Amino acid sequence: MASFTCSASDLNTLLGSGANSTAAAEYICNGFNAVANKFIDTTYAVDNTYLLFSSYLVFAMQLGFAMLCAGSVRAKNTMNIMLTNVLDAATGGIFFYIFGFAFAFGTPSNGFIGKHFFGLSDFPSQSFDYGYFLYQWAFAIASAGITSGSIAERTQFVSYLIYSSFLTGLVYPIVAHWFWSADGWGSPVRSENLLFGSGVIDFAGCGVVHLVGAVAGFWGALIEGPRIGRFDHEGKGVSMRGHSGTLVVMGTFLLWFGWYGFNPGSFLNILKIYGESGNYYGQWSAIGRTAVTTTLAGCTAALTTLFGKRLQTGHWNVTDVCNGLLGGFAAITAGCSVVDPWAAIICGFIAAWVLIGCNMLAEKFQYDDPLEAAQLHGGCGTWGIIFTALFAKKQYVKEVYGGSPDRPYGLLLGGGGRLLAAHLVQILAIVVWVSVTMGTLFFILHKLNLLRSSHEEEMSGLDLTSHGGLAYEYHEELEERRPKKRGIEI
Repeated sequence: MASFTCSASDLNTLLGSGANSTAAAEYICNGFNAVANKFIDTTYAVDNTYLLFSSYLVFAMQLGFAMLCAGSVRAKNTMNIMLTNVLDAATGGIFFYIFGFAFAFGTPSNGFIGKHFFGLSDFPSQSFDYGYFLYQWAFAIASAGITSGSIAERTQFVSYLIYSSFLTGLVYPIVAHWFWSADGWGSPVRSENLLFGSGVIDFAGCGVVHLVGAVAGFWGALIEGPRIGRFDHEGKGVSMRGHSGTLVVMGTFLLWFGWYGFNPGSFLNILKIYGESGNYYGQWSAIGRTAVTTTLAGCTAALTTLFGKRLQTGHWNVTDVCNGLLGGFAAITAGCSVVDPWAAIICGFIAAWVLIGCNMLAEKFQYDDPLEAAQLHGGCGTWGIIFTALFAKKQYVKEVYGGSPDRPYGLLLGGGGRLLAAHLVQILAIVVWVSVTMGTLFFILHKLNLLRSSHEEEMSGLDLTSHGGLAYEYHEELEERRPKKRGIEI
């Protein structure tokens, strides 16, 4: 942090050779330096408070995930999916503390993996404070939450514990190191040897969070196979609607609220000027713009999905609209800080059609994802990575990431194709890494009969068979199975 200090010897020269000039110079400089240090302390306090507040918002998204997941599954599996969301946070907290943070941000290190700060040793430092760990932990468990949605309603509980620990402790942190650490091979803030002279601009995690969670969930759902009854004997899809549209909508609004910590919070600090001091324009302006681009992308995607699904199915479907909204948010995550609001509208519009197209492909190939998590976070996340490489604005890239004035920016804005090349490499690297690690893990669990629940457990519901009872006192499916006498339910 740059600062101006007062030198008593220099000031003494300006005060002249009076008898008390030296004492006066020392008095003035001591007072000035004390005030200057207070400003430095205040800057650290404000920035850390901003980051902590953003951490709380991102963590609140776990409640949104839990509500969205619960509303999207059948009532007989409500407790199961809610518990998995709780354990994503709890298990992820321990393993990210022991290993994950060090693997992700343990600098100085190599381009592949970090190697310092295990168990938060040497904390806090000038580089990292505790708020930074909390913020990054909230991101790690968000990635694990995406995966849990893909494999909902037919997965053994022990599998959740195993995959969540592995994902948050190793798989996700290494990807975060690649693109977010100052040492990562794809990082845009490396001091030298930037990938294609640019690095990857994945500001809040289209690839690092969304694509990682989606690819992991894809392999889990693919290896498990679809839920019983999801497709008929002719291979046609059979609707298995979630039991509560209310929970879906409330969860969506909570996720929307939390995204204002997810995207704007990724600046990590707020008291930073752009250009000369005393200007109204600074990082606080960029944070506001990021909140606006996030909002517009989500709103556009929601409306596009509303009318697109109306044309496709003839219905105004609230669940589809909520998923479309979230798809727009997922897509803008990479470029939210470096694009103009008008570009965010384009991002959201195309994200909605990407989600609709991915769902059509999933139906065609009999891929079953109860939350549409792989389609939403994978499809829209991939589009968001490409979108950023097309629409990143030169001015914003320079302000947010600094570096050379010739740094690449959006292809469609005249910045050349180097940023797009870097982003295509990111997509390929994440897909390969997560497929090799998480795909292998799910395959091993499958071979050990630890992945999929039995036919009887799935039909009865995981709440009854694994969690000791139902989530609700009245359970519609249970009522249908209860014996009847002379046409009267008993």
